[in-house]
Amino acid sequence: MNLHSVLPTIAPIGVRRQGFSGIPRVGILSTYPPTLCGLATFSAALADGLRVNGAAVDVVRIADGTPSGDVHVIGELINGVPASVSAGVQLLNRSDVVVIQHEYGIYGGADGEDVVDIIRGIQVPTIVVAHTVLKEPTPQQRWVLETIVAQADQVVVMTTAARDRLCLGYEVDSRKITTIPHGATVVARAHVKRGGRPTLLTWGLLGPGKGIERVIDAMATLSELPGRPLYLIAGRTHPKVLAAEGDAYLDALRERAKCRGVADSVRFDVAYRDNQALGAIIQSASAVVLPYDSTEQVTSGVLVDAIANGRPVVATAFPHAAELLGDGTGIVVPHGDTDALTSALLSVLTQPRMAGQMAARARLLAPTMAWPVVAKDYLVLAQRLRSRMSALV
Repeated sequence: MNLHSVLPTIAPIGVRRQGFSGIPRVGILSTYPPTLCGLATFSAALADGLRVNGAAVDVVRIADGTPSGDVHVIGELINGVPASVSAGVQLLNRSDVVVIQHEYGIYGGADGEDVVDIIRGIQVPTIVVAHTVLKEPTPQQRWVLETIVAQADQVVVMTTAARDRLCLGYEVDSRKITTIPHGATVVARAHVKRGGRPTLLTWGLLGPGKGIERVIDAMATLSELPGRPLYLIAGRTHPKVLAAEGDAYLDALRERAKCRGVADSVRFDVAYRDNQALGAIIQSASAVVLPYDSTEQVTSGVLVDAIANGRPVVATAFPHAAELLGDGTGIVVPHGDTDALTSALLSVLTQPRMAGQMAARARLLAPTMAWPVVAKDYLVLAQRLRSRMSALV
């Protein structure tokens, strides 16, 4: 329901009308652990951050065949099953405000168009988090996002680049667009000893488009440096890629390292780690490398976590990297340019003063990125929307 529309005087059966005092109860619609994807990780971290700020949070999880044992998951929505979708909407209507995570691939219908009807069925204020804003969408993708903005009460983007792209490239009401940065898990500083081989780190779910091939190619030059740097690739194949192609991408990376003669300088680590263990690995790295092929990526949780852990970053010029690293927090290189990537990594590895300045800038940003801080912005937005609804009742 849009706040500009006429509010019903009677709540539907099974939906409790909300009071308007105190901290709002927040519903979240999203993929969610144990699903392995960035969106699920984002939603779980946001939910935890909201709870730290005193909010009750209920989750309706997009089902993937593996049920969740989380006590905060109050229902699972099965795409393409009308009864399940209807039940999920009714559960969300018990909240004061609903946060809907949007990616094109997680809802039913062409380009996830079923989310439009879901939003229409929600009778409390809605906040849609737009994780992807395409520069050149198909007509269907454009219609889906423009309709989402029209139906939602507020849409959150996480970067200036995403806001500009949405407001300038789509027919939307810019007054509905709010920028709230991507949160990060800020763990305690580990007592890290970086003795031995300096380590370059890329982590996350793996699949074509990550650009890891170019870092492997760069290692042929970097391996000649004193200390023989190591490139650590931490992560397993993305579940969707695994289902379609198996571990072909991972196997191809291993073969590439052998062919380039750098197999002893490239290490693969597919172990799962919690936030604390992952933070220790990030902090032990000399630099984080994000060599992504995509020029569309307006948000990157891996990038934010790298900065929050105080590490120098070398990244291709995807929008989020260009925005966050341009002040000297990292180095941005052109897409597909192995020579530029190699040169940037050489600088980080051979100029400790420059690397130290980059790390110091990152550490200054870290406290502002913590999930409880970011979640508070969502809570302020939710309270504002709820107050607007209260004024209309």
